[in-house]
Amino acid sequence: MSEAVAVILPGNSPANSMVPAKGVALVRAWLLVIAGMVYAMILVGGATRLTDSGLSITEWKPLLGAFPPMNETDWADAFAKYQSMTAQYHLLNPNMDIAGFKGIYWWEWSHRELGRVIGVVFALPLIFFWVTGRTTKKLLPHLLILFALGGLQGLIGWWMVSSGVNSELTSVAPYRLMTHFGLALLIICYCFWLWMELGAAKRETPRDAFGWATALIWISGVQMALGALVAGLDAGRGYTDWPLMSGHVAPPEMWSMDPFWLNFAENPATAQFFHRLAAYGLLGLAAWTAWKFRAQHWSLFKLFAGLVLAQAVLGVATLMRAAPLDMSLTHQALGTIVLLAATRLVWTAKPA
Repeated sequence: MSEAVAVILPGNSPANSMVPAKGVALVRAWLLVIAGMVYAMILVGGATRLTDSGLSITEWKPLLGAFPPMNETDWADAFAKYQSMTAQYHLLNPNMDIAGFKGIYWWEWSHRELGRVIGVVFALPLIFFWVTGRTTKKLLPHLLILFALGGLQGLIGWWMVSSGVNSELTSVAPYRLMTHFGLALLIICYCFWLWMELGAAKRETPRDAFGWATALIWISGVQMALGALVAGLDAGRGYTDWPLMSGHVAPPEMWSMDPFWLNFAENPATAQFFHRLAAYGLLGLAAWTAWKFRAQHWSLFKLFAGLVLAQAVLGVATLMRAAPLDMSLTHQALGTIVLLAATRLVWTAKPA
């Protein structure tokens, strides 16, 4: 086995100028709170998608939208906009009444409201840390980038929703959903990375582990993006047999769209096929790295492989039950944890 790097504590290293001279524990706790809120945002967003609630609010009002309908007149107005501005109402919910509309409205409103709360919880402490010297010249740009990514996420969220407003789509565009979800994953992993940079302990790791860890996080990220595409196309509720897909290794209809490239963005069969394929690749590589670094008394590779195996089993079970809400959300929740474990693996294995 290759020579291992030394064990270091980044937060205690005087050469690490990212660590503030004071208040580092408070900053780290704040980053964990933000990461936890983003995690909740991911789950609420998943529920919003799975309940087809995302088009219930047809306008984007960053400030005034914080207030839901206050009386029956307001509710009637919001419902009338949903009826007149979405194909979803006419094609999927023509018999919906105001009570049913309220049910989907609250999911979308909660998703947007949580985004607003995260913005406030991020911005106010950031200003406090900046003014009181609890940041550094190296840390502050990262925090500002995180804040900018949060703002961008709001814009992409509306870009996603707008695809189903005044259009023929009965849900948001799947590739826009994938973009929105991917950015949420980037934000939560960025928060976690900074938390580790400010004081997490590094374990002894073989020098060649970094390349393997990097491969694992890239495949994990691609797999999560494909999962979002599957969700956006409702592809998890078709081809519910396993390991085949309607009796085929690769269903022939996965290349049925014209032009050809459209299959990669809008064909449920193609999306589910590649989601399965990436899962097999990730599971195989995770098992290989766990075996490769098995001689270590403590290895994140083994933990990661266990998480991936659990996620694979849950994914197959979810698929074979046609993606019920509870199992789908659990699958998404565990997938995010797998990606965070990969982030920890990369950070631990990166050269000093």
